[in-house]
Amino acid sequence: MFVCVFCSSSQRIHPKYLELAREVGGELARRGHGLVSGGAIVSCMGEVARAARAGGAATVGVIPQALVDIEIADTDSAELVVTTDMRERKGMMDTRSDAFLVLPGGIGTLEELFEIWTARVLGLHVKPLVILDPWGLYDPLKALVDGMYDQGFTRPNVFDAISWATEVPEAFDLLDKRQHVIPLTDPD
Repeated sequence: MFVCVFCSSSQRIHPKYLELAREVGGELARRGHGLVSGGAIVSCMGEVARAARAGGAATVGVIPQALVDIEIADTDSAELVVTTDMRERKGMMDTRSDAFLVLPGGIGTLEELFEIWTARVLGLHVKPLVILDPWGLYDPLKALVDGMYDQGFTRPNVFDAISWATEVPEAFDLLDKRQHVIPLTDPD
C-alpha cells in the first residue's frame, strides 16, 4: 500500500513535529508500505521520506517545477515526479496513493486534507483517511466541523469519512484495517 503523508514543510516548527515525522516514516517502512510525499527535503516532509527510506520503503516524491527550481526537491526518492503546478501535484499524489495520513501542518496541509476529505464524503474515492494529531492541533478543526454539521452545512456522514489517532501505531492500524473504507452513500 502506498500511503500519502500530508505534513508541514515549515522550518519554524517545534522539533517534536520532526520527531513525529521520523516515527511515521519508520513505522510506514516497518509495515511494508511505500510513501507518496510532496517531494521536498525540508521539515516534516523530508523527515518522513528519509526515515521511510532508511527503513527500506519505496518513496515517490511529487513536486512542482517551481519548487525544484529553488532546490528543495527530494532527489533521493526512488521516483521523483515533477509537475507543472500545485494542482497537478495534488492530483498525481492522489492518484498514486492507496491511503492518506495527515500530520500536523499549516494551511497547505489543511487544503490537502479538505480536498481529500470532501472527495471521500462525496464518494469520489474510498481510500482510508486518518489524521494523526498527538498534541491536539486539530481539536479546533473538529469543533468547527461539528458546528458546521449542527448548522446543516455538512453531510451527516462527514465524520464517517475520516479517522483520528493520537499515536503512530494507532494511525497505521486504522489505515491497515481499512475499517472506514465503506462507500458513503448518504447524499445529504
